[in-house]
Amino acid sequence: MNVASSVGIIDYQMGNLRSVCRGIERAGGIPLVGQSFHDLHSASHLILPGVGAFRDAISELRRRDWVAFIHDWIAADKPFLGICLGLQLLFDVSYEGGEHQGLGIVKGQVAKFNFDDPTLKVPHMGWNQVVSRNRTVDAMLTGLGPSPYFYFVHSFHALPQASEDVWLECNYGYNFCAGVRRGNMLATQFHPEKSQSNGIGLLRNFLAFPSGRLDASAAPTCDVQGSLQT
Repeated sequence: MNVASSVGIIDYQMGNLRSVCRGIERAGGIPLVGQSFHDLHSASHLILPGVGAFRDAISELRRRDWVAFIHDWIAADKPFLGICLGLQLLFDVSYEGGEHQGLGIVKGQVAKFNFDDPTLKVPHMGWNQVVSRNRTVDAMLTGLGPSPYFYFVHSFHALPQASEDVWLECNYGYNFCAGVRRGNMLATQFHPEKSQSNGIGLLRNFLAFPSGRLDASAAPTCDVQGSLQT
């Protein structure tokens, strides 16, 4: 019998921690919310959530001494998932409200949607489909079908420099990167924790991917207070 994964969730005052925590619980994991990297050394998986402005987020990560911990975790190829702003922060630079240096883990930039169609509103908000660029069977989408729907809320999107870093694509005015992956480092522009059964399925696959099937009998508790376009 496998033990449920302990999932470290980085608290830097920029994420919807309660929703992420509940999503992890529903996926069969044990959420561990950490206000310091010292709180998360026992975690087997790590999540960087994010809601808000890039500038404020990267400033808080630096102020709270999370940067080296995140770099070391990913360099060790330990299971990592960035969500929404947590994906964008992995890149070299964002042009949201100026020019701001990111974590520099994925080469590329973050830019605002730019199209002429007046019917397409920014932010891109709501349900949309994604497709994997994985030419083989994508274990992260097991049980979700070839082009599952997920929930998006964003005005900016990532532009990876290397095409091999693009894991998932979505179409909103044009094709854009909806997910990046490098080894056990994954990140999604959409919110799995807000994407109902598809999101829980993806989180479950994230938890199971490195270590096999999880114990479905685990009953964790949370420690936090508190249209298709083609």
